[in-house]
Amino acid sequence: MLLKDAKIENFDDLKIIIDKHRETPGCLMQIMQEAQQKYGSLPIEVQDMIANELNMPLTEIYGVATFYSLFTLEPKGEYNIGVCLGTACYVKGAQAIIDKISDKLGIKVGETTEDGKFTLEATRCVGACGLAPVMMINDDVYGRLQPKEIVEIIEKY
Repeated sequence: MLLKDAKIENFDDLKIIIDKHRETPGCLMQIMQEAQQKYGSLPIEVQDMIANELNMPLTEIYGVATFYSLFTLEPKGEYNIGVCLGTACYVKGAQAIIDKISDKLGIKVGETTEDGKFTLEATRCVGACGLAPVMMINDDVYGRLQPKEIVEIIEKY
């Protein structure tokens, strides 16, 4: 369930998550991970409740949420498209891949389509340099890409 579908005033599940981990030293990361799984992101309302329940400053929660790339403040799409911009991928045309995806979906890097289906992200090295340029859609890896292949790949999803 994404937060935009949830009632902001109903955070019973978040309270259960917090209570489950409250007494564990260093529980913040676990709580934030589970909250993000539940709501699809960590919007300010979720961060505020975590801060209040753990008696921590909101700035500390926000700092963790924005420091670690595994956290997001905005809901991600059903399909996360990551295009590697590591050196090998960049040199072999990763920017052209991003441009083609942007044109096809009408979004820029860091954005999600209005229907919530796709999110486009630029990633760092994914460890598949021999397949450069590389794109991942969720767990599916596509290598040695050419811009002309992008439309057909995206249409599978």
